Amino acid sequence: MLIRDSSILAVRRNGYDIMYPALRDCRCHSSTCSVRRESRGRDDAFLRSPRMPIWEELLDAIHDKQPVSGLTHSFYKYPARFSPAFARQMILAFSKPGELVFDPFMGGGTTLVEACALGRSAIGTDINSLSVFLAETKTSMFTRAEIGHLRSWAYDLIPKLNLRRRSVHAREWAELGYQRNISGRSTWPIRKTLELALRSVQQLESKREQKFARCALLRTAQWALDCREDIPSASEIRKRFLFFVTEMIDGARQFTTTVRKNGMNPKIVCLHRSAIGIEAERAIKEYGAPALILTSPPYPGVHVLYHRWQVLGRRETPAPFWIAGTLDGAGGSFYTFGDRKQDRLLKYYGQARLAFTSVAKMASSETIIVQMVAFSEPRWQLRSYLKVMEDCGLTEVKHPQLTNHTDGRVWRSVPNRRWYADKGGATGGSKEVVLFHKRA
Repeated sequence: MLIRDSSILAVRRNGYDIMYPALRDCRCHSSTCSVRRESRGRDDAFLRSPRMPIWEELLDAIHDKQPVSGLTHSFYKYPARFSPAFARQMILAFSKPGELVFDPFMGGGTTLVEACALGRSAIGTDINSLSVFLAETKTSMFTRAEIGHLRSWAYDLIPKLNLRRRSVHAREWAELGYQRNISGRSTWPIRKTLELALRSVQQLESKREQKFARCALLRTAQWALDCREDIPSASEIRKRFLFFVTEMIDGARQFTTTVRKNGMNPKIVCLHRSAIGIEAERAIKEYGAPALILTSPPYPGVHVLYHRWQVLGRRETPAPFWIAGTLDGAGGSFYTFGDRKQDRLLKYYGQARLAFTSVAKMASSETIIVQMVAFSEPRWQLRSYLKVMEDCGLTEVKHPQLTNHTDGRVWRSVPNRRWYADKGGATGGSKEVVLFHKRA
């Protein structure tokens, strides 16, 4: 039995430590499972495109309200993620098979998954190590043998998740606060179940398998803890874990089959770093300018917990990082260009200006830049945001075929969105706008 080191020190050696703002220690992930070429199907007119969008399909995708599903998208509920249908239609409309798609704020990896499934190469960056972990896992392709290993591991694990068994307490993680608010009277069984399961993860041979296993536990723990007032029993958690593993295996198979069917052998690169200065990143210079930059940056003035779960009300826990085996970078403002209550959002716009200056340098005159953004106070924040884009050398492009507002843009409502602590009904943050830009 092979036991791998999962201590804090080992995690830092593996390149996930972003405790330092410079973020010099970036992590690059490429899909390493070779793709067997198969005959091309006729779906999407062989993955469409020469720059002739089907406007009705784009509009339907922008307003899509279906639950997130398909491929590997349901591996984890990342906050403020956009619809896979939206990503898919933007990629089909504004890029061709074999071209490059870039997401500088990749979050849960939706853009990368859809790009790869549609035969495009994709690059994503994010300063959140949890985001990098998810994007790597969701864009991994598994062999039949690895799928078999994972299924056997999951079913063999269930009888071992007995609360009477002795677990190995994750002392280092606990001392650093990663188990905060999950060791109480109602939550300790979940923490111990996770400790038992995480010890077993280390028996899996390949890193792909280990990440998949951790992601299955992450998905299960999120279901059990995040934004819930009633904590499920250990028995319910075991049953839900098997359900999620089965669902995720089906998704991984679908993803691999889809990529093979398109026969394009796309390259996927996940970088654990800021978008600021990305134009100088050696790991991506060989790829050239992207055809499409598709992203959803931090929302101005809107509170989103990218790095925490809320347990039993408003008690926050950084447990997702412990489960994923990654380290948290800092407080919430680290991931959102500064605190949402800052005066006139000056730090936010300053950071956005630096990031999009670098993004603009990655683009060519032909690159389309598509963003989905929400604002806490759109009346003045949108104007300031567009001024930042202009300062970065980007010109807004409006498409009359998509407009549904007097400002000439397309807005969408996001019903029932959970802004966690800020549950105030319909707010500015419950509406998003899709912005199109090109280099000036």
